[in-house]
Amino acid sequence: MRIISLSQANAEKIATWHYPSQYAFYNTDADAEDYAEILSSKQRGNRFYQVTDDHDSNLLIGYFAIEATADADVLEVGLGMTPVLTGHGYGLSFVQTLVAFIVSHYQPRELQLHVAEFSQRAQITYQRADFEISKCYSQTDTDGKVYPFIIMSRNFT
Repeated sequence: MRIISLSQANAEKIATWHYPSQYAFYNTDADAEDYAEILSSKQRGNRFYQVTDDHDSNLLIGYFAIEATADADVLEVGLGMTPVLTGHGYGLSFVQTLVAFIVSHYQPRELQLHVAEFSQRAQITYQRADFEISKCYSQTDTDGKVYPFIIMSRNFT
């Protein structure tokens, strides 16, 4: 897999992704703020990356974004995989690839992933990539709906 800064063309593709059934929760256009951020190169800044196939750079596997936290040594990672690839066993290598990239480029002490509690498939993948559940919380979306989330962490010290 190849990782580079997210191109505008791929940001526009990501903005149209639609996941099936309950995973539609993760559709970018389901949240106006997320949608605006992914489409705006200014808002994305240098925090968003695309992951493409080694042999075909036009094959978008997924993307991830890095967010600073209150602790300078801890980074939050948001990620998404192309909907047609989810649920087919590609998630672990995708997560391992982006973790290796982040660790080599940013040297964090800890990485955090925020995942909806219902997303058991993602939680299992993250646990296989050595993340552990560290906290539970509720998040309110822009429509005022409240969802249970968990934070999964991986330490590198």
